[in-house]
Amino acid sequence: MASLNFSKFQNNILDKNGEQIKIGFGVGSYWRIYKSEHKVNFVPELVEQLKTAIKSGFKMLDGAEAYNTYEEIGAALKETGVKREDIWITDKYLTKSYDLRGSTGPIDSLNRALGLMDLDYVDMYLLHTPTITKENAGITLEEAWEQCEKLVELGKAKQIGVSNFRVEDLERIMKVCKIKPMCNQIEFHPYLQSQSPGIREYCYSNGIQIEAFSVLTPLTKCGDDPIENPIIPIVEKLSKKYGKTNSQILLRWSTQLGILALTTTSNAERIKQSLEIFDFELTKEELIEIINTKDAKFFRGWGKDFMPYTQEECNVGL
Repeated sequence: MASLNFSKFQNNILDKNGEQIKIGFGVGSYWRIYKSEHKVNFVPELVEQLKTAIKSGFKMLDGAEAYNTYEEIGAALKETGVKREDIWITDKYLTKSYDLRGSTGPIDSLNRALGLMDLDYVDMYLLHTPTITKENAGITLEEAWEQCEKLVELGKAKQIGVSNFRVEDLERIMKVCKIKPMCNQIEFHPYLQSQSPGIREYCYSNGIQIEAFSVLTPLTKCGDDPIENPIIPIVEKLSKKYGKTNSQILLRWSTQLGILALTTTSNAERIKQSLEIFDFELTKEELIEIINTKDAKFFRGWGKDFMPYTQEECNVGL
């Protein structure tokens, strides 16, 4: 089973003690939509959610320019009193910032983000999508990456990486880079184990850590019918065996495949549970049983416009 060959974390996303970070807390696009619908600029509930995540033990917060949550992240860090070196902050450059406010690229966007969060640096800065052109961003993809490298030189980003990149996008970066991408954050779950053809194998062979968003999609967007959603009876069986929730089973599955899982919830108990996934281990046979659900169902929640791949194309080599 080829998927089990990708079961080693790349040793580059580490906490201050040099330990691999295997799970992060996402501050996702839900809040951008929430703010727009409720016509508010600041959400105290999000601050409390982030404070709970930090106090519960999360060491990584995953933000982005697209999420419009910088002020809340900054407030949560201040109110918890967490030392800057104790928390990993990821941010992402939004291509649309060129049209929205005239951003000249990652340097401009990160400078703005740091000001809003009241921080001196982020631990990781990503290009959120590869769809960067002169027409829509005022710069090419290669020029955007050059700016990311400059941010490292300036000390404003400790590491740099990408998100939603296909093999062909990464190859463009690899041809010109002085600093190679340290991670590729992609949609990943049992029904989409390779967001684009060959991407997991390419990242693994080039030492690029895969980060996963939407790991719990089969539990939240695919219904409760075991015929339509074949993962349900599997995770329920494993939940009973290990005394864990369905969500904990899928998060553990992801980390055992060497993939850094991003998760989020407003429920304090579920925040705590998300971190309680390292006191048990799925067997090889159980990992494979979940892996094999990719053949029964295909689901893509994001990126369909520039990644219109079929189930067969995404599953090649897995």
